[in-house]
Amino acid sequence: MPVKPKWEQLADHIRSQIESGELAPGDKLPSTMQLKTQHGVSTTVVRQAILVLQTQGWVQGVHGLGVFVADR
Repeated sequence: MPVKPKWEQLADHIRSQIESGELAPGDKLPSTMQLKTQHGVSTTVVRQAILVLQTQGWVQGVHGLGVFVADR
């Protein structure tokens, strides 16, 4: 089985944190810089993961404030 791209692995990780309740609706996700450092990935990987999660309705970005867990 092929290895998932890093952005997909990161998106899966954040999604599992939301599903488990570790991140609740309204919680702010760590910053891009924090996610880069924690997961050892590039800015592009973090942005792609967040974009996918936004498209799927898991998180929503608020300009100037950050990315928050969506109320599903």
